Amino acid sequence: MSRWSKIAVVGAGAIGGSLAQRLAESDLADELVIVDIVEGLPQGKALDIEESAPIINFTTRVRGSTQLEDVSGANLVVLTAGFARKPGMSRSDLLGKNAGIIRAHAEAIKKYAPKSIVLVVTNPVDVMAHLVKQVTEFPRERVIAESGTLDSARFRLFVARELNVSPSDVVAFVLGTHGDTMVPIISRCSVRGVPLAELLPKDKIDSIVQRTKNGGAEIVNLLKSGSAYYAPSAAQLEMATAIARNEHRLLSASVELNGEYGEKGIFLSVPVILGAEGLVKVVETPLSPEEQHLLSVSAKAVREDVNLLATLP
Repeated sequence: MSRWSKIAVVGAGAIGGSLAQRLAESDLADELVIVDIVEGLPQGKALDIEESAPIINFTTRVRGSTQLEDVSGANLVVLTAGFARKPGMSRSDLLGKNAGIIRAHAEAIKKYAPKSIVLVVTNPVDVMAHLVKQVTEFPRERVIAESGTLDSARFRLFVARELNVSPSDVVAFVLGTHGDTMVPIISRCSVRGVPLAELLPKDKIDSIVQRTKNGGAEIVNLLKSGSAYYAPSAAQLEMATAIARNEHRLLSASVELNGEYGEKGIFLSVPVILGAEGLVKVVETPLSPEEQHLLSVSAKAVREDVNLLATLP
């Protein structure tokens, strides 16, 4: 099986560290570099992960670095670094803090890894992906953001638990933003081909939709400190694997739209096919009038954030 020469994960926090472990164990690349500004953190996590190689049986070489130029030559760069929103922090505060970080990372990618595919994880993810594409000037095929993949996984799990079926038997897509305006597509959700609406009453479905929207907040409230990272890193691995192995997987991911679903010039999670070139195709599936309206509301929220970003110093 062919594999990449190098993957770079920028940010060695909970998500970056968890993703690095999953990537190494999946043997997708000859080399995996973890980059973080905290001296010792990426090096320590890299060594810890690599020492599991004889047990897990992978050959990927893992190393840590504090230098952004070490993304040089990467086939894939995953951006996980950034601040989480804290009590008392406004949306503009979060945008401003993370935009400064992501802009610097995007400039380094443009300089040192000009042929890479970029997977954006830092929140607010759709806006940060917009910024990465703007700075790198990469084609839209090579800038992809993770949100719909994770939200779809949460939705599928909650449906499966309600019906007491295997999560893998549930097919579902969550579109739109990674937040309150996300849009679980009920009309396209099924369990082994059986429509969800034939299996659950509307009130149960509405409850699952609401829990999906609150999925991240629910975990934050339980942890008291920190946020989700196991499921997010699993979603990122699914996307990275689809690209690295040219699997042509149909997933929900945030990409820049060019007229699809009536939207243009913004990043929004929609059904896409991912392969060796990154984005292979945006798949336009018919939505109900209500779902189309909700997706428009979601797009409006992203535009407001993009406009806010343009006003920040």
